[in-house]
Amino acid sequence: MEEFSLNSTVLRDIFHHAKPLGHHQEASKLNLGFGFIYYGVVRALRPKHTLVIGSGYGFSVVCLGLGIRDNGFGSLTFVDPSYSLLKDGPLKTVGGRGNWNDSESVQSHFQRFNVDQIVTHYRMCSDEFFQAYGKLRLPEIDVAFIDGAHDFKHVKHDFLEVLKQSRPNTYIFLHDSNIYIREMIRHAGVKRWLKMLQKNDKAFQVIDFPFSSGVALVRILEPTVWKELQQ
Repeated sequence: MEEFSLNSTVLRDIFHHAKPLGHHQEASKLNLGFGFIYYGVVRALRPKHTLVIGSGYGFSVVCLGLGIRDNGFGSLTFVDPSYSLLKDGPLKTVGGRGNWNDSESVQSHFQRFNVDQIVTHYRMCSDEFFQAYGKLRLPEIDVAFIDGAHDFKHVKHDFLEVLKQSRPNTYIFLHDSNIYIREMIRHAGVKRWLKMLQKNDKAFQVIDFPFSSGVALVRILEPTVWKELQQ
């Protein structure tokens, strides 16, 4: 049996190379914060297919990927167009770091954590990706992590598109649920979207962790509700 992934060496590598931002982490104590939740949820649920939309340095991808690796089965689809704030400007991205341009460097990055055979990266915007979902012949989604464009329109779009490829008891993470100033000036819409989901307790169960940038976990009870929410 392989060694448990989250040893102190791996934790240090995660902080150094996958660079968590806003995940309630504490580097001096090797505390991954929400990263332990991501890993733990994957270990507990044992998903066959996990989807991640957006990541600056791959923190969520690595934490989820290590859980999949330790489970011994499953795959992770990672979608990020590799926009950079400096290169592409604030109209395209706020948190983008442009780290996913070159396929070889992407593979090398995830190979560092032994999850390169688990992770498949698509250098696309989420709308392009979901339009191609059927052609890519990807399976239904068991766990998703949404951390792409944070305005209300894009958060709603990404959530509903995930919902279309989901089943009852799919779980969806929404990062940055606690960025109040950006929510107040309508620069982000994660919290507003969560409030809409909470009104429909027959279709969704929502738990929010309002620490650091915040993360919410949504359990899907009725995936077909996307038809109503899309209106």
